[in-house]
Amino acid sequence: MSLEIGQKVPMFTLPASDGTKWSLKEQLGKKIVLFFYPKDMTPACTQEACDLRDIYSELQQLGVEVVGISMDSEKSHRNFIAKQNLPYVLLTDEHHKVCEKYGVWQLKKLYGREYMGIVRSTFLIDEKGKLLERWDRVKVKGHAQAVLEVVQNVRL
Repeated sequence: MSLEIGQKVPMFTLPASDGTKWSLKEQLGKKIVLFFYPKDMTPACTQEACDLRDIYSELQQLGVEVVGISMDSEKSHRNFIAKQNLPYVLLTDEHHKVCEKYGVWQLKKLYGREYMGIVRSTFLIDEKGKLLERWDRVKVKGHAQAVLEVVQNVRL
């Protein structure tokens, strides 16, 4: 499934790192940076999470919440948050149902081996649940800054 800019995104509820159930529907009314990443504690995912951490207060001032999704357990997420001092919640999509709805569960290749996994992707969702911007097959370097720039321009 491919989500188009301006289209309503799929609503979902997932277990959160803070022990609650996090529902996108309950978050309507503010913009959301929703980022999908392959695995807690891996180098690129750690860099991405920390880069978003570093611009989090600026995003908050612009009325934007940040939420990450991977297949890792809530315990893994809590450890990742504690180790990296992440100020936002991470969600567990253990059976990759939400990943499939957002089209980020895809065939990947590593060292010639093919497998299904999360392709690093970010979605900017508006207050009404519509897709404002998307980044597919994200390269970590400079990504958080690119997200911040789009959010700042959306506010104009």
